[in-house]
Amino acid sequence: MADLLTISNLATGGGTLVLAIATFGSVRSANRAVRVAEQALLQNMRPVLLPTRVDDQPEKIMWSDQHWARLPGARASVELVEGNIYLAFSMRNVGSGLGVLQSWQVHAPYRDFTISMGNVSDYRQLSRDLYIAPGDVGFWQTGLRDPEDPVYQQVHHTIKAREPFSVDLLYTDHEGGQRTVTRFGVYPHEGPNGSDEGIWLLSVARHWNLDHTSPH
Repeated sequence: MADLLTISNLATGGGTLVLAIATFGSVRSANRAVRVAEQALLQNMRPVLLPTRVDDQPEKIMWSDQHWARLPGARASVELVEGNIYLAFSMRNVGSGLGVLQSWQVHAPYRDFTISMGNVSDYRQLSRDLYIAPGDVGFWQTGLRDPEDPVYQQVHHTIKAREPFSVDLLYTDHEGGQRTVTRFGVYPHEGPNGSDEGIWLLSVARHWNLDHTSPH
């Protein structure tokens, strides 16, 4: 006859194995549910910035030296005044989270979407906090005033030549997460018969999601 103790031990071992498999499956399912919930939460916090529409209300913008500009929708403000360069453009947040602008880098001449965004540690910090609420519009601005600054020199030449340039803008959600860099293109616009109306148009070239496994 079979040893009852051996049979009992085998039965206990088998039961323990089944329980372990069931527990492992339950833990995997729970972890998957947590990841899905986390992704859903992040989706609700994610800002996505695009150019404003032509029919959006104009933005009135002031720089620290009391220079003012009126910025219509879908356009950029590009001015060279008494040796100072004033740049600005308006954006619409089409995401579901608050967008907080962090830093920027200007490329003159223009860089298309095939060229890397570079190292964000080299970007220039904004001098004040700028926020764009979900479904709302806001703006980015900067002033370049030092002729010895290489960026000033590049942008100055580009403006005078009426050539396109690009701006890489780093922004986050309100907790500083979900870092995103969006490359905006700024293009000169010619009026009828090739006349120069001083208008600059805005477009978006690419988004880089820095905190994702795949950055694109």
